[in-house]
Amino acid sequence: MWLPLVQAPSLEFLIPALVLTSQKPPLAIQTPGNTSLSLDLCRLPGCHDLKIWHTSFQEVSGAVTVSGLLQCALGFLGVPGRMFLYCGPLVLAPSLVVAGLFAHREVAQFCSAHWGLALLLILLMVICSQHLGSCQVLLCPWRPTSTSSTHIHIPAFRLLSVLLPVTCVWIISALMNLSVIPLQLSVPSVTPWFWLPHPGEWNWPLLTPRALAAGISMALAASTSSLCCYALCGQLLHLPPPPPHVCSRGLSMEGLGTVLAGLLGSPMGTASSFPNVGTVSLFQAGSRRVSHLVGLFCMGIGLSPKLAQLLTSIPLTVVGGVLGVTQAVVLSAGFSSFHLADIDSGRNVFIVGFSIFMALLLPRWLRENPVSIDTGWNFPDVLLRSLLAEPIFLAGLLGFFLENTVSGTLLERGLDQGHPTSFTAQQARFPLKSRKKAAQEYGLPQPIQNLCSCIPQPLRCLCPVLKDLGDEEGGPAEPGETEDLLPGFRELRPLSSREGLRSQ
Repeated sequence: MWLPLVQAPSLEFLIPALVLTSQKPPLAIQTPGNTSLSLDLCRLPGCHDLKIWHTSFQEVSGAVTVSGLLQCALGFLGVPGRMFLYCGPLVLAPSLVVAGLFAHREVAQFCSAHWGLALLLILLMVICSQHLGSCQVLLCPWRPTSTSSTHIHIPAFRLLSVLLPVTCVWIISALMNLSVIPLQLSVPSVTPWFWLPHPGEWNWPLLTPRALAAGISMALAASTSSLCCYALCGQLLHLPPPPPHVCSRGLSMEGLGTVLAGLLGSPMGTASSFPNVGTVSLFQAGSRRVSHLVGLFCMGIGLSPKLAQLLTSIPLTVVGGVLGVTQAVVLSAGFSSFHLADIDSGRNVFIVGFSIFMALLLPRWLRENPVSIDTGWNFPDVLLRSLLAEPIFLAGLLGFFLENTVSGTLLERGLDQGHPTSFTAQQARFPLKSRKKAAQEYGLPQPIQNLCSCIPQPLRCLCPVLKDLGDEEGGPAEPGETEDLLPGFRELRPLSSREGLRSQ
């Protein structure tokens, strides 16, 4: 994937993990003289033995590993890219709306730690990103006296619309003694400066039928969420929709990261982050170099438990305030996608309303009736409870099913617009140009692109070479031949490309 996205732990992994640990976990007993493990259920009421929860933790790590392996398999087979071809505005918009709505309960709980500071943080973020976003601050770089100085203006308030408010409220929280480091993490003797994690350090993941069911639900929910993040990030940055091979490549790389997380003993995998996309929208700019630096910074924090203590002092009020703004951006982006389709159509009204309402209703019903699903077998119980508790997955599944089974015209479905959000419509109207443009925006770095020809043919869907795109349409197009067919093409071209044309 070549978007300014940061991979982070996602709620799509947390929900199945909570479902998996909510049932009575098995107790692993080491058999003398044998390396095998015998699983015995804890039959005592309120049993909280340390070995039981340690085994349950291993089971969650096994589910995370299974999820990563399944995502890798789906990505290498090109399944996400083929599915994305059939995702129009009526599939992506309900998923984005639900993604912005379903976290409101947790955000309210975070903000309830101190509503005054939470509202202050939200107010500062709104002022910096919206009211002062267009203010240009003069930046005078140092120049020798012999040369003329160049005055550069940057939107400093917009670029610092998250960092500046978070820092101010964090300092105020520290002065009010709201930033408290847990006692277990404040002991200097048990917190090293450097720590290199390795697989198997916290025992290897435990694979059981329940872990397999939870892993399948994790993979499906995380894949749905990541595909929505890809489309949303491209939309906010005014880029073409991601091509099918880019979606498959992105999910396969996410799967590799999730497998590594599971082997390291993590209870959660990695996926594209909606708050990260919302932050990119507040900045109104996307930089791949910034994403690279953020990734390296997170790796450094993970290798230094001493530095990680700084993150534990972040008050929940700050987290809730930031999520309150970023989730609102995701919600508004979902609503803005509805205008591409005929929202007055009875077909579309039913698809949108039914998808959103049922995606919010079923998790609420399951949360209030935790033991309502009991088939007598752990595998279907965990699988159904995990999938029915995933709002984004339910919205995407219902929208995808209804959108592609209920008859409707292309104009009615929003696939006949000048700026379609679906790669299907772009491919249908401007097949060659859309692929060339997408290859330019989402292409890999040139050293890696040169290796695409060495990739085996079964995996070529992850990294097609440019000549393959032209051959599918009957030969490459001349430069500028179809440039006027795509409205706003010149505006969508990166700044470096425009400067290059002007210099020529």
